[in-house]
Amino acid sequence: MALRDHFQPPSHGESFLSSWATRIADALNDRWLPREYLAEEHTHAGTQLEIDVATFEASHDATVARLAEGDTPAPPWTPPPARVRTALAVPDAFEVRVLSDTGGATLVGVIELVSPANKDRPEQRRAFAAKCAGLLHQGVSVVVLDVVTTRGHNLHNDIAALVGADGALMPADAHLYGAAYRPLVRGEETLVDVWCERCEVGAPLPVLPLRLRGDLFVPVDFESTYQEACRRRRIPER
Repeated sequence: MALRDHFQPPSHGESFLSSWATRIADALNDRWLPREYLAEEHTHAGTQLEIDVATFEASHDATVARLAEGDTPAPPWTPPPARVRTALAVPDAFEVRVLSDTGGATLVGVIELVSPANKDRPEQRRAFAAKCAGLLHQGVSVVVLDVVTTRGHNLHNDIAALVGADGALMPADAHLYGAAYRPLVRGEETLVDVWCERCEVGAPLPVLPLRLRGDLFVPVDFESTYQEACRRRRIPER
């Protein structure tokens, strides 16, 4: 099945990305991941400030409980006024996280499906690229797929520039693509391996490598999972 354009009205591209992330996680768990690894989809759009509020409320409830048991509270402290208050760019996430349960749950890989909002404004593009670069700096492998047709920016080039992989830059007009990044250490040198392929509407999608540990890789088969996501959404073949 060739790639469609899921981002022109009246399509709901974000909803399709969420479904696709689930299909990718299922395929990894069913076919490729060893038993000590687990893939989980994780999606959200916009900020998650409600989580902060819930955390604050839980902390407040715990404090009240301690005081009821006779604990002496620490004296209150108020910080000085902030020098600047500005908008914080929080990138949308349509992703699959791969965890290892060896020695506790450890994040080893992330598959990012780019959303229109990730490419919308300069601050959102910077936030997405910084997120991916930060994962690589922590030793987490990253795979990115961008099939968003309504925005013309190449986020892979932003990521490559942040991690010093200038040799992996793609042409400026490569707006649809897949890329994989593997951080590694050889001797005293920290390196990153990069794979990147151009994508096109009407063409099959690539298979890209996701490193779990050392030289252990699993394939991320975007084409077969895309077909399954389309089938689940009753999108007919052409």
